Amino acid sequence: MTLRTTPPFRADHVGSFLRPKYLLEAREQFFVNKAITAEQLRAVEDRAITEIVKFQADVGLQSITDGEFRRTYFHIDFLEQLGGVKTDIPVTVKRADGTEELAPPVIRVIDKVRHAKNIQLADFQYLKAQVEALGLQPQGALTPKVTIPSPTMLHFRGGRAGISREAYPELDPAFYDDVAKAYGDELQSLADAGCTYVQMDDTNLAYLCDEKMREAARQRGDDPNELPHRYAQFINKVVAHKPAGMTLAMHLCRGNFKSTHAAAGNYEPVAEALLSEMKLDAFFLEYDDDRSGDFRPLRFLSKGKIVVLGLVTTKFGAMESKDVLKRRIEEAAQYAPLDQLCLSPQCGFSSTVHGNNIAVEDQRNKLRLVVETAQEVWG
Repeated sequence: MTLRTTPPFRADHVGSFLRPKYLLEAREQFFVNKAITAEQLRAVEDRAITEIVKFQADVGLQSITDGEFRRTYFHIDFLEQLGGVKTDIPVTVKRADGTEELAPPVIRVIDKVRHAKNIQLADFQYLKAQVEALGLQPQGALTPKVTIPSPTMLHFRGGRAGISREAYPELDPAFYDDVAKAYGDELQSLADAGCTYVQMDDTNLAYLCDEKMREAARQRGDDPNELPHRYAQFINKVVAHKPAGMTLAMHLCRGNFKSTHAAAGNYEPVAEALLSEMKLDAFFLEYDDDRSGDFRPLRFLSKGKIVVLGLVTTKFGAMESKDVLKRRIEEAAQYAPLDQLCLSPQCGFSSTVHGNNIAVEDQRNKLRLVVETAQEVWG
């Protein structure tokens, strides 16, 4: 068993990082106070991204993101730039226990969905330049990675009612084909610039593991047992547009706002559609606590596909035990071959600009733990 030379890597990560204080201040100066220009904000973002690229290399990671430092939300910032899509800013609500929850954003399809412009291209080009400036590292060549929201978000939030009947009298196949084509055009623009690693972040399949969310889907007129299979076909339409040489992965997120989560439940209701039917290259699955259930759903993993086990939480600073991580990897390997498994944190450290309630040094220590454990298990 050896470390992988192509993504996903034995030690990988989901993508977002805690924003430095000076970046948050610059964002306030731009978005709230209107005191600096977009160009001035981007210069501050550039500085922060240069630093986070070096940070990732220093802790031993091979996949390198821009930390999602140019985004407020992991999903809205991308989806609102697709032609035909209208989004509203999510609202924060107080829970009974005093914690905050991010209410789902309203995402509406108001016209034919299309790729109106290259959304991530300039951001990727800057990231790639920073990665290349570091040169070869002790862990080998570094791979810049782009994260984008899953196309399923254009359906799941509102269901049929959230998609214009004027633009799409019938969803199948026109709506799914148009969205897949828009995503394919975006992937091609990235591939043309040298991108080989893209991850789609998907909350919806994870939410379909939670009975509350399944009932909400029923109330919208969808069958929660049928949806995972429909989404597998939807994702496969995107995969059909995937450029040669690109790794396309999916991360299933159960909610990650200020260290809270939105959904729980075993992966069993979606496992077959996800791991057997989807033609993706890799799946990042959250397994940091008992809300994710056991590893039995991994038995559906197709040959040649990779599951990245999110065993290290990004929600709290308490450090996991390396021995416990190794034991859990062994448990997972009872259902899927060890060679088809990798290790990562369960989610990003800052899926929204607000960040999780965790210290910067804990972020560093957890990533080092992932790297060291992966080296000892697979290296």
